[in-house]
Amino acid sequence: MFKHLREDIAVVFERDPAARSRWEVLTTYPGVHAILFHRLTHRLWRWRFFWLARFTSHFARWMTGIEIHPAAQMGRRVFIDHGMGVVIGETAEVGDDVTLYHGVTLGGTSWKKGKRHPTLGKGVVVGAGAKILGPITIGEGAKVGSNAVVVKDVPAGATAVGIPARILDGSQAEKRETQAKKMGFSAYAISEDVNDPMVKAVHSLLDHTVVTDHRIEQILLHLKRLGAEIPDGEAASEKFDVNYLNKIVD
Repeated sequence: MFKHLREDIAVVFERDPAARSRWEVLTTYPGVHAILFHRLTHRLWRWRFFWLARFTSHFARWMTGIEIHPAAQMGRRVFIDHGMGVVIGETAEVGDDVTLYHGVTLGGTSWKKGKRHPTLGKGVVVGAGAKILGPITIGEGAKVGSNAVVVKDVPAGATAVGIPARILDGSQAEKRETQAKKMGFSAYAISEDVNDPMVKAVHSLLDHTVVTDHRIEQILLHLKRLGAEIPDGEAASEKFDVNYLNKIVD
């Protein structure tokens, strides 16, 4: 028990730079309190003291603002940051080293008995306000963006954002970021919300320039092989007004 408690306190220092002392963590962090209460209620549930487990869980919710069903399975070193409004359903499974922020819901979409809540793999991070619904699996190391609504499986290491959540194309995001650095700005530093028309326009521009640059490089390469003299491209790049583009984005 004390080993788990030491882990619970240590993980706060790893993931929350605001933590100052062990005493502060132990006495003022509702996420830690909720995990401690759940260990008690889960044991009572397994001993078939169902009413007592639910009543203790109800008291824990009143104390912490975090609702964890006694039957839910929680791994080790789970960190619930701030925690207010977190709801974890009966058949939810939360793996080791998972991080949940406030307002997260691990909910069900069916009234039928059986597995109806999500399973979170090791090291998953779920942003504030995200809703993960149904008997789906979030793979190890995956991330769920704030306020996302996830109703389908998320592969290990992937990032899911939006309503309904979609999986970000990592390779495409990397290309955009590389192209943005060439231009002197980063579109992803502005917003990840593809519902924003301006962000959609910038992303489309970046995607187009990636393809165009690749085609131009191939053309120049073939011209060089044919013995053509290729003029210096610095003058052309100077015509690209980064400040003007930044004003449009802002």
